[in-house]
Amino acid sequence: MPELNSPEKEPSRKRQFIREKIAKPPMTRKQAAGRFLAWLFIAVLGGTAAGASYAVVTPLARRYLEPQTTEESIMITIPKDDPGDTQPGNAQTGADSSLEDMTEPDDGEQTETSSGDMPESDEEESSAETETETEPLEEVIQSVLEDYTHSVRDINTLYGTMREVIQEADRGIVEVHSVKREVDWFDNPVETAGLFAGVIIASTGQEFLILTPEGAVEQADSIKVTFADGSEADGIIKQKDTLSGMAIVSVGADQLEEDTVMEITALKLGNSYSMKQGDPVAALGAPAGVVHSIAYGNISYVAKNVQVSDGATRLLYADIKSNAKAGTFLINTSGEVVGWVTGAYDEESASGLTIAMAISDYKAVLEKMSNGQPIPYLGIRGQEVSSAKALEGVPMGIYVTECIPDGPAYDAGIQNGDIIVGVGGQDISTMKDYQNQMEILTSGAVVTVVVQRRGIDEYKELEYEVSVGAR
Repeated sequence: MPELNSPEKEPSRKRQFIREKIAKPPMTRKQAAGRFLAWLFIAVLGGTAAGASYAVVTPLARRYLEPQTTEESIMITIPKDDPGDTQPGNAQTGADSSLEDMTEPDDGEQTETSSGDMPESDEEESSAETETETEPLEEVIQSVLEDYTHSVRDINTLYGTMREVIQEADRGIVEVHSVKREVDWFDNPVETAGLFAGVIIASTGQEFLILTPEGAVEQADSIKVTFADGSEADGIIKQKDTLSGMAIVSVGADQLEEDTVMEITALKLGNSYSMKQGDPVAALGAPAGVVHSIAYGNISYVAKNVQVSDGATRLLYADIKSNAKAGTFLINTSGEVVGWVTGAYDEESASGLTIAMAISDYKAVLEKMSNGQPIPYLGIRGQEVSSAKALEGVPMGIYVTECIPDGPAYDAGIQNGDIIVGVGGQDISTMKDYQNQMEILTSGAVVTVVVQRRGIDEYKELEYEVSVGAR
């Protein structure tokens, strides 16, 4: 029997190996300093790159991602004129008239009181003395005026005063360069530029709004605007109106030097309802075909209630040099714009006079254009039903003399001879009612138009849903 403790029979034991750990030698001071400088350089480089990226990306992000925060949303408001007010200073006139109304009763009471205290003979004597004093004075003034001979000095004074007004207003005139890029027969790029006059009609502090002929922006690839001091800036089309033949161009104030911005003058829009025959006017813009040329003249005739699309207007006839295509604007003796010259009626007028659109009839249109809004359009020409016709049984409203082909009203089914008695839930009896309703319509909206159409024996009321267009 083998022995239990023999070496051959002992169980095998696990052998233990030496475990070693490889450790890096400690960094020297030189190595530590080098690593610190390397990390510092990387940090500075990364910070610089981040700052540069922020500076480049932030303006672009604000411009494209946050358009609602820009200051371009400032709305332009153009006060309207009352056709019944023919005074240039309507606000002051209204104050004066109300003051007279308030003082009339007091004057009447004072007259009654004094009549009780003063004998009747004294009243007659006082009245006689007043007549004796005033009549000779009036006669003297009339006599002096008849005998007075105007000298060259008087004429120079008159024109000198008007010249000062024109020179001040001319600061609000600009050159509008319409640039169009084309290619010639050999595919070489060619740039053509048209030159037009424009007038600055408003400023928001961030942009200047310029009224100019529609031809200045028609098919233009770019627009350059040159101000009175020679400064040039890029312009963009704010809005245009094909019926009036005018457009609004916007120029950002950030493109101009501070001195130029301070010198720019926006011309006030005057009250053209106050213009009468014989009133002196001046033509600014390009009456001679050259921007910043001027001309003098007078109003020869005022045509009222001229039918135009969706309303009525006044036309100012003036014996003055003008150029409608290049842009000519009429100003009164206060330097206010009262109209712009149009060539739309040249074929109808054989008088050779300049014809201008009256500014007061277009202030609502200019306000929408200045705010970049399209002008609502139904496309009818009409006139008010007279009181004489109303007595004959014709409904009060706007008699449609022409429903313009392919216009919104025409497409909806409205016909020549219809009488418009309602628009958008508002009763219409006068042209003013109709124009006021047109001002609050929005292009693209659907509006209900109520008409009276004559049948065999009577008028029948019809309703049409008209999609408001843009002109």
